[in-house]
Amino acid sequence: MVITHKTFTYGSFKLRHGQPFPFGATPVPGGINFSIYSNHATAATLVLFKKGEPQPFVEIPFLREFRLGNVVSMIVLGLDHKDLEYGYRVDGPYDPKAGHRFDSSKILLDPYAKSIGGRDVWGAPLKDHGDYPYRGQIVSDEFDWEGDRPLEISEEDLVIYEMHVRGFTRHPSSQVQPHHRGTFAGIQEKIPYFKELGINCIELMPIFEFDELDNPRHNPLTGEPLFNYWGYSTIGFYAPKAGYAAAGHEGKQVTELKALIKELHKNGIEVILDVVFNHTAEGNETGPMISFRGLDNKTYYMLSPTGDYLNYSGCGNTLNCNHPVVRVFVLDCLRYWASEYHIDGFRFDLASILGRSLTGEPLANPPLLETLAFDPVLAKCKLIAEAWDAGGLYQVGSFPDYDRWGEWNGKYRDDIRRFIKSTGDVRRVAQRLQGSPDLYAKAGRSVDSSLNFVTAHDGFTLADLVSYNQKHNEANAEDNRDGANDNESWNCGVEGITDDSAVNDLRRRQMRNAVAILMVSQGVPMLLMGDEMGRSQNGNNNTYCHDSEMNWLDWNLLKTNAAFFRFVKNCITFRHIHPILHNREYFQPDDYLNVGYPAMSWHGTTAYHPDWSEDAHTLAFMLCGKYASGDEIDDFIYVAMNVHWEAHSFELPKLPIGMNWHVFANTGMHPPDDVWEPGDEPMLQEQAWMMVGDRSVVILVGK
Repeated sequence: MVITHKTFTYGSFKLRHGQPFPFGATPVPGGINFSIYSNHATAATLVLFKKGEPQPFVEIPFLREFRLGNVVSMIVLGLDHKDLEYGYRVDGPYDPKAGHRFDSSKILLDPYAKSIGGRDVWGAPLKDHGDYPYRGQIVSDEFDWEGDRPLEISEEDLVIYEMHVRGFTRHPSSQVQPHHRGTFAGIQEKIPYFKELGINCIELMPIFEFDELDNPRHNPLTGEPLFNYWGYSTIGFYAPKAGYAAAGHEGKQVTELKALIKELHKNGIEVILDVVFNHTAEGNETGPMISFRGLDNKTYYMLSPTGDYLNYSGCGNTLNCNHPVVRVFVLDCLRYWASEYHIDGFRFDLASILGRSLTGEPLANPPLLETLAFDPVLAKCKLIAEAWDAGGLYQVGSFPDYDRWGEWNGKYRDDIRRFIKSTGDVRRVAQRLQGSPDLYAKAGRSVDSSLNFVTAHDGFTLADLVSYNQKHNEANAEDNRDGANDNESWNCGVEGITDDSAVNDLRRRQMRNAVAILMVSQGVPMLLMGDEMGRSQNGNNNTYCHDSEMNWLDWNLLKTNAAFFRFVKNCITFRHIHPILHNREYFQPDDYLNVGYPAMSWHGTTAYHPDWSEDAHTLAFMLCGKYASGDEIDDFIYVAMNVHWEAHSFELPKLPIGMNWHVFANTGMHPPDDVWEPGDEPMLQEQAWMMVGDRSVVILVGK
C-alpha cells in the first residue's frame, strides 16, 4: 500500500501536512517540519528569514487543514536549514483581564528553537535583525561523541565547583587563547586546572540563551553600562548561549559546547546545568513580548483572576509549571539536554516554584517534580533543588523528594557561617557535619540529599565573608538595597581591605576553617569559583550585573594565594581518598559492627565528653574507618574545631594498639605546616592531647 500526502502550494513553496511531534523545527526528508502549540490562538503564520537579513523573505500561514487539536504543523518542502532563521506570528484575542495578549504584529521566537540568532558575540548589539531580535535557527544534532555517555558518578563522591562560563576565563591572566576568553572553549583549555584542584563536577551558571544587554542601568561609580551578567532570565530554553562560544559568530555554539562536555567526561568531570524554569525574560505586564506571552499567555504563566502576572520569582512573572502542557515542555527540554548534550544533572533555580499550583498554592504532590523524579530518560541525572523561592516558600529539608532530589542546604551554609564566627549552636553544627539527618533522615532521605556549601554565586565570596560585615552593592545602581542583608559574615575587626597583619592572618585562618569543615562534612560539598584562590568582589554580594573584573577570575591570585590554594587542593584530595568522609548512609551512635568504636563519636576538650551548651565554642568528632561504605576500610579521622578566641587543649581519643595519630591539617599553623600531602602526614609527637589554637581546626588521621 502506497501512502500519498496532499501537497499544497503557497507562492513558490510546496507544503504538506506536518507531524505534530516533536514541537519546534525539525529537518525531515525533503524539507523542514514546523510544529507549534497554542490553546487559545485563532491563526498562526510561519515567518522565514535568510540569516543576516533584517526582513523576512516569506510569511506562510498555517492552513486550517494543518491543525490537529491545538497544534498546527506543516512541512515546507525544499528549504535548506543551514541558511535559515524563523519565527511565528500568532493571532488571537487581546484581552489582558482574561489572560490573553495575542498580537500578530509581533514575530515570536519558537520556545523549542535549538539555536537562536542575533546575539552571536557577547555584548555586541543585535546584528541585522531589524525589529525582529530573536529568531530560531535549525541545527543538526549530529555530533561524534566517540562513545561518550554521562559519567553517573555517585552523588556522595562528588565535589562540585559552581562557576560562570564567561567569568572563569575572561580575565587576560587566564592565559587561554585570546579568542577563547570567556567561552566554552576557554573552559576546555582549563581542564588540567580542574584536575589539579581535584573537583569532579562543574556546575555551570545559566547557559541557556539570554540577553546580556537587558539591563538599562549604569554603574553610578564609573558610568559604565551594567549587564544581565548571570543570565537568570531565559529567552530560549533549548539553545546554548552563542555569546559563550568562541565560534558563536559562526553559529557553532552547539558543537563547541558538546566538545567541551565530551572532553570533561574524558577527564572524569561531570557537568551540571543551573536551569531557570521559574520565570522568563518577558517580565511583567510592561515587559517585552518574546515567545510564550504571544503564543499562549494564559497557558504558560501564572495569572491572577484579573490577568495580572503572579510573581513568585521576584522577576515579574512565574511559569505555570504544573499546567500539563508546560510540564511537558520542561520535561522535553531536560530530556533534550540529557540526551543530546550528555548533561549529568540539573540544579533548579528557585525550585520551590515548581511545586506551586496553577494559582500559586504549594502542592503536596507536585506533578512536575514527580514527573521529573520518575522519568526514565532522566533516571540517572542528578536533580538538585534550590529549595525556596521569592514568594516566601522555604522548603530546605521538606522539598518533595521521591527518593531523587538533592537540595542546596541553606541551613548548612548559615549554621557553619555562624559557628566559624563564634555565634553558632554546636548542636546544629553537629547535625550539619553528619549530613543534616535532622532535615532528611526522618523523611527517609539519604546523606547525599544535602548539598553543602558555605558560599555560592548568590552572596559573598569566601574572602569577602571574612572581610565585610555589610554588603557593599553601590555599584549595582540600586542604592545598596539589593542583595541579602543577613549574611552571617564577620570582617575580623576591620571592614574591607586592610594592612593590619593580625586581621589578615585571622581572615586567612577563617577561610581555611570553612574549607576544612566543608570537606569533612557528610553530604555533597560545593565550592564557589575562585574561592580556592581567595577571589574578592569588594564586598558586593549580588554581582549579577557586572561584566568586569569584579566578576572575572583573576588567575594571578594563584600565585598571590598559592598557600591557600594548596590547602584547598589537599583538603579535596583528602576527602576523595577517605571513603568514610562520603558515606552513603547516616552514621549510627552505637558500635553495631562490634569493632570497639562507633562509626562517629563526639568529643570536646575531654575525649567522649562534648560540650553541648548554648555558649560552647569547641566541638570534636572521630570517625572509625571500618564503617566506610561498601567493602572499603578506612583510617580513623579526628576533627577538632575550636572557634573560641582562646586556645584549648583537646584530649585525644585512644586508638587501637599499634596505631598513631598523624596531622593532616592545622589551620592554626602557618604554611606550609598548615596542611600536609594526604598519605604523608607526620606523626603527632604527643598522642594523648593536642593544643588547638584560637579559631582553629585540626584534622588528624589515625593509622
